[in-house]
Amino acid sequence: MKRIVVNLAPADLKKAGPAYDLPIAVGILLSSEQVYADVSQTIILGELSLDGGLRHTTGILPMVAVAHQEGLSDIIVPDTDAKEASLIEGTKIIPITSLSQLVSYFRGEIPPPEYKSDEVLEYTPPPSSATDLAYIKGQEHVKRAIEVAAAGGHNVIMVGPPGSGKTLLARTLPLILPPMTNEEALEVTKVYSVSGLLPSDTPLIRQRPFRSPHYTISNAGLVGGGHLPKPGEISLSHRGVLFLDELPEFGRSLLEVLRQPLEDKLITISRAQGSATFPANFMLVGAMNPCPCGYYGDPFRQCTCPLSLVSRYQRRISGPFIDRVDIFVEVPHIDYEKLADDRLGEKSDKVQARVKAARSLQRERFDGTKLTCNAEMTPTEVREFCRAEESAQSLLKAAMKQLYLSARAFHRILKLARTIADLENTDIIKAHHIAEAIQYRPRRMV
Repeated sequence: MKRIVVNLAPADLKKAGPAYDLPIAVGILLSSEQVYADVSQTIILGELSLDGGLRHTTGILPMVAVAHQEGLSDIIVPDTDAKEASLIEGTKIIPITSLSQLVSYFRGEIPPPEYKSDEVLEYTPPPSSATDLAYIKGQEHVKRAIEVAAAGGHNVIMVGPPGSGKTLLARTLPLILPPMTNEEALEVTKVYSVSGLLPSDTPLIRQRPFRSPHYTISNAGLVGGGHLPKPGEISLSHRGVLFLDELPEFGRSLLEVLRQPLEDKLITISRAQGSATFPANFMLVGAMNPCPCGYYGDPFRQCTCPLSLVSRYQRRISGPFIDRVDIFVEVPHIDYEKLADDRLGEKSDKVQARVKAARSLQRERFDGTKLTCNAEMTPTEVREFCRAEESAQSLLKAAMKQLYLSARAFHRILKLARTIADLENTDIIKAHHIAEAIQYRPRRMV
């Protein structure tokens, strides 16, 4: 057999990955007239093993989505990836187990294989490992702050001594966040498909992601990267929660690199061969001790840190980063009486019901725009949607003067007040909404 030259044009576009194996083989068969088939409206994807069988291929879902957008109707994929590919509605999925089966199909020797999807886009409750709010003793003001954050998609930083429940409270968020829409579920699933992290038995991710990277993570691990760019933790947290425990222990460069995706809700990774853009619309939740020993301001334990050390520790988090956090809440030590109290608090499903109602109002408010929640509002939308009664305006004006608040803080307070009003199903922002929003303002403890 003579040598065969395969040209993947255009040459300046970097090609990588095993998904080209099957289409290259089919191209050779067609050009050598070993088979005859019209594949002008067909996309062929899959990795070939040495025996001619087809193997699981990562990134099938986003490739099928693009093919569908381009008007390609027939999708030939490995049978192990058919369920994932079928999530894109309006496509005809042709599952293939081997190259020989595909040849037989092209020659008309077997009926066309077709995949019938039984996948249903429906909400699945978070795993039982998440702790219900009702079983967390005390910290009612922190629970309220988390509810407000979930209702409006606001970023949160919790500050308190070790053992006060910061991590436990953060992990309750999956129980109170609203279910993902079908579109959001597909967005998240595409990210995990590209990353190669999509479980074979879970072709559609229905639960909002909760990612908690260690502070030793690299820049590439956090925001994405590599020779062939892959999504990082901020993209794996898309439409979910990115929890950064021990926030000051993260390198300053790591935190600073988060500033752009926190604003733009996406991340672009540039390489010599080109660039890749991944979604990064996540809710940031940070937890930190007030000082290196953890007990600055604690009434039960004496802090052993000099004030200068406490100040340096807190200033590891820059002002521009803090400016992108809407809610700053202190999580104090829990006393014995609250820990010993057998009474249960409000259950997570009741809190989630209020959060879902508030998010529903926001979807109606932002219908026809790219916005999904109050936290994403720009000053233009704040001016349009955050109407406040006169007493609320007077309170905000006084706070601006007495606390020397910036323009960014002004808009942050109004966005928070809008969310608090949504939780009460109120159109107009009232004075007590502003008062609660002001108490969440970011601030340093020294």
